[in-house]
Amino acid sequence: MKRIFAFIYIFSFTVSAFPIPLENLITPDYVAELRSMEQAQIIKAQLKNPAPKLMPNHGNLRQYVTKVMNQLNPNMLVEALYLYSKPSHLKTDSANWDDRQKVKVFNQITAISTLTGIQYYSISRRAMRTFYEYSSIIDGPLTQKPLSDPVFAQLPAALTVFARQKDLTFGDNIYRYDYENSKDAVFFSQENITALNYGIIPVIGKGNLHSVMAVFDCGDTILIYAASMAKAASLPGLSDKISDSFGNRAKAVILWFSSRLNKEL
Repeated sequence: MKRIFAFIYIFSFTVSAFPIPLENLITPDYVAELRSMEQAQIIKAQLKNPAPKLMPNHGNLRQYVTKVMNQLNPNMLVEALYLYSKPSHLKTDSANWDDRQKVKVFNQITAISTLTGIQYYSISRRAMRTFYEYSSIIDGPLTQKPLSDPVFAQLPAALTVFARQKDLTFGDNIYRYDYENSKDAVFFSQENITALNYGIIPVIGKGNLHSVMAVFDCGDTILIYAASMAKAASLPGLSDKISDSFGNRAKAVILWFSSRLNKEL
């Protein structure tokens, strides 16, 4: 499978002929837990020897995550499952979104500039804080000329873009985003092109953060899975802070995406 772009905290949609039953993707316990929650999301963070626990049962997704885990040997893994309830006029057990609706969704996940200003809960500050002070697609990691978010009239099979994103915690960095449509899911992944720093402390080296998001049409709902895999500096107390930060950032990206879905669908 081609390398997919992922931004830790962000997402994709399905292109299957028919929806995938939710029970085919995740365990009955997770289905029941998500359906019982007012905010249907589960977050799990692991350090040292992490292994995926929330990952849906999907061949391409498992292949990608397994490959990254083997190559990166991460000491940190943050996963998120989110269940988005479709508007009533789109809920169906037998038919997928039409192409017009799919394109609308795809155009939302490539709207990198709209991440500017989103908020997340900072555990260290015990308050809401701006996640990205600046977020823009650029023409490349060297020239870094800002570009407008792409808008598509038809679904591309795959897409690669670079983005400059100024994070108030980890600094001003460049990321590679890869999007790929498969038969029954859309993936988007992210890799850091520059090293991430926590203040003056280097915490994640270049290429040591990989995030992936997959979105599946499940009939009356959309299942979103996001995972961030990182080889981070092992410093006393810092690993826990980074892990907690990534978990709350995942929640912020999910909220951003679901809000955009509400506007478009």
